[in-house]
Amino acid sequence: MTGVKIVVIYPHPVDEKAFEHEWSQKHQPLVEEKMKGMTRFVATRVLGSPHGRVTAYRIAEAHFSNRNELNKCLESEGGKEVLAHAAAMSTGGAPIVLVCEEESFIYW
Repeated sequence: MTGVKIVVIYPHPVDEKAFEHEWSQKHQPLVEEKMKGMTRFVATRVLGSPHGRVTAYRIAEAHFSNRNELNKCLESEGGKEVLAHAAAMSTGGAPIVLVCEEESFIYW
């Protein structure tokens, strides 16, 4: 199965508690309201790495059924508002924003 998604990788924030408050109280509701065409949202908090400390703190994935839907969302006022808020709340530096094609494999 293939799909497309926007991946946002947030660096470690200056204040984790403040970031988490902004994340849960403002950003996630904004994503749900404004990201039209999104089929799934995955929010990940990075706990660590076997290689030691990593700079990534949170990873957000907004999934879409196809590239056209993703592009329409990114070009919309709502999509622009969400990406602007993502950048504004990222106190540890600019987040990395990626447009990705995904292949999923399911193993039972």
